[in-house]
Amino acid sequence: MVSVAGASVHQDGETVPWEPRGHEQERNAMESRSRATDEKADGWRSNGIVWRNVILMALLHIGAVYSLLVIPRAKPLTWVWSYVCFIVTALGVTAGVHRLWSHRSYRAKLPLRVFLAAANSMAFQNDIYEWARDHRVHHKFSETDADPHNATRGFFFAHIGWLFVRKHCDVIEKGKKLDVTDLLADPVVQFQRKYYKTTVLIMCFLVPTVVPWYFWGETLWNSYFLASILRYTVSLNVTWLVNSAAHMYGNRPYDQNISPRENRWVTFGAIGEGFHNFHHTFPFDYSTSEFGPRFNPTTCFIDLMCWMSLASNRKKASVEIIQARKLRTGDGINMSGGSH
Repeated sequence: MVSVAGASVHQDGETVPWEPRGHEQERNAMESRSRATDEKADGWRSNGIVWRNVILMALLHIGAVYSLLVIPRAKPLTWVWSYVCFIVTALGVTAGVHRLWSHRSYRAKLPLRVFLAAANSMAFQNDIYEWARDHRVHHKFSETDADPHNATRGFFFAHIGWLFVRKHCDVIEKGKKLDVTDLLADPVVQFQRKYYKTTVLIMCFLVPTVVPWYFWGETLWNSYFLASILRYTVSLNVTWLVNSAAHMYGNRPYDQNISPRENRWVTFGAIGEGFHNFHHTFPFDYSTSEFGPRFNPTTCFIDLMCWMSLASNRKKASVEIIQARKLRTGDGINMSGGSH
């Protein structure tokens, strides 16, 4: 549960407090931003390039470009299946490791947690524990050296470059100090972490490839490049756009003093994750937007899970607090999801 002095959050009818960043944390953030600026000027030499990641990502994107040539040869059902896999992949990130495990913005029963963990393995973006831990660091020390994909180091670094270099020592140091007892106590998270490579092999590559081949006679070649390689590459870049584009392009109706923006294009691609200025202002809100399910398929999914009694305790910032914050720190551009 997150709180802000003088603010309230609705949690399916309950009101819970929310607290702003402390003065000491703000001072540390300013010092870290200064170091980030110096490091950006020096390039990435201090981190050390991880050539394995550079090569693998280059090969993956080459494969994705080739996959575009496969599309006309594939069966229409394979196109549909690839899109279904993309949506499941996206939900494993948005509804799963992001809104559930990173922010605890709602509660999920075991069947839903198992589904989201499997979907997260289909996403292949690190296991739930590591992703959630690093995301909490990202929020607490956003745009500093402790931010894994610090946007002050440029679009390319925030998008994909952060995967090409070793983590800054501040990311590791701050990550060790975070409270992750909830993740350690979750058997689903720990099971996925223990068998992560196996679950990735099954969910990210075998299932997407085998289903079209087995059920409607698609070639394994077409299935692999469309439902696995192209789908995986697109889902990665959609997630990365939240780190890059949504931290650089768009309006800031809730807090103009932070970097994250409202970006409608990211919202469409990332099934509801582009309301980023709102999200960093009210990180506890399960919808990541003041507009609820509108333009937000992930919120619709969570609402559906609540209707099915598989989820509960959705946390939501009150309308009064949202409006007060917009008047106090917003940039005056009220259209959430807009871009400059």
